[in-house]
Amino acid sequence: MLYWLSSFSEGGDLFNLFRYITFRAGAAFFTALIFGFIFGSPLISYLRKVQKKGQPIRDDGPEGHLVKAGTPTMGGILILAALFVSTLLWARLDNGYVWIVLLVTAGYAAIGFADDYAKVSKNNTKGVSGRLRMGLGLALAFIASAWAMWLHPAELSGQLAMPVFKDALINLGLLFIPFGMIVIVGAANAVNLTDGLDGLAIMPVMIAAGTLGVIAYTVGRVDFTEYLGVHQVPGTGEILIFVAALIGGGLGFLWYNAPPAAVFMGDTGSLALGGSLGAIAVVTKHEIVLAIVGGLFVVEALSVIIQVLYFKRTGKRVFLMAPIHHHFEKKGWGEAQIVIRFWIIALVLALIGLATLKLR
Repeated sequence: MLYWLSSFSEGGDLFNLFRYITFRAGAAFFTALIFGFIFGSPLISYLRKVQKKGQPIRDDGPEGHLVKAGTPTMGGILILAALFVSTLLWARLDNGYVWIVLLVTAGYAAIGFADDYAKVSKNNTKGVSGRLRMGLGLALAFIASAWAMWLHPAELSGQLAMPVFKDALINLGLLFIPFGMIVIVGAANAVNLTDGLDGLAIMPVMIAAGTLGVIAYTVGRVDFTEYLGVHQVPGTGEILIFVAALIGGGLGFLWYNAPPAAVFMGDTGSLALGGSLGAIAVVTKHEIVLAIVGGLFVVEALSVIIQVLYFKRTGKRVFLMAPIHHHFEKKGWGEAQIVIRFWIIALVLALIGLATLKLR
């Protein structure tokens, strides 16, 4: 919104700063961070008051989680409020890619909020039905994927870009839409499954988002894309502002979510943030790179799929408990130990993802 101030610039003055994506991204980061610090405590106090018993804890979960009973959920509201205020304030609102990502984030936040509300109000771990959640998620992903395909340059519309093999494009045509739907829905649910320990999901989300933000800025610039030999998607640079706001809001939330957590993200946050990662990957044509950058989320999701399929087939379990972070809890790893080690893995995967920009 504040981008319009650049129209007052005659060059070399203060207003000229508003033309630069990097300046507005930095401003978005600090706006979201300060927002989180200011409103974090009041929000947690309010959630604790209205929820009373907090997030229901699974009876079949790790024994150590019983001490978390009474901790309020829906803390994702803090991240999302900071994210939306900062993005709307500092991003160019005439950019379609920004609106695609905002649409997905808001839509999945609404689904997650409904699920959290159902759990808290009924005081059990059963929220909105899985079919309804999936149906709504697919509908949002359909709109986002079709919109992105329409906005992409003609030479990239409906194409699947490959990392490393940068000249290779696979023409999916209209099949790009269901492919994009799988990416967005898969990312949302993978992050949701990862959110099981204090601070476990938010840091890898910020790391993955930061990586995708750098990619979005890079593929939006003709000079960078020519140097690196990657496909240009004009306009995606503005997504860096959304990502900066996400990181600022995420750090503000982590201040309160660090062990022992004063608030949980809930499905409100995890579905929204996961969906936003998928949407960014789709609009920047880096869907496959997301599988690398978000490899931790992929492993978490696969552990659940493998566990369910193997148990149905044999009646036995591959992991002591799924998702896989609970498996390590059962093996005796401490919660902080798991969280920090998973953060390290997420950082390494992000660096590998960034390296695909240069590799050829």
